[in-house]
Amino acid sequence: MIIVQVKEGDNIEKALKKFKRKYEKTGIVKELRARQAFQKPSVTNRKKMMKAVYVQKLRLVED
Repeated sequence: MIIVQVKEGDNIEKALKKFKRKYEKTGIVKELRARQAFQKPSVTNRKKMMKAVYVQKLRLVED
């Protein structure tokens, strides 16, 4: 359960923004989308490798 501490005098928009940020960090939405359709482990591994290569290329260009 996500608990958001709200100080005296804070408006509802600020509290809602804190809640959304905490909710996003938990990764619930990402997990739900991943569970909607089954992916073979080989496809998952291939995507991980492609992402790693992409990030590595970005870091090389950045340096």
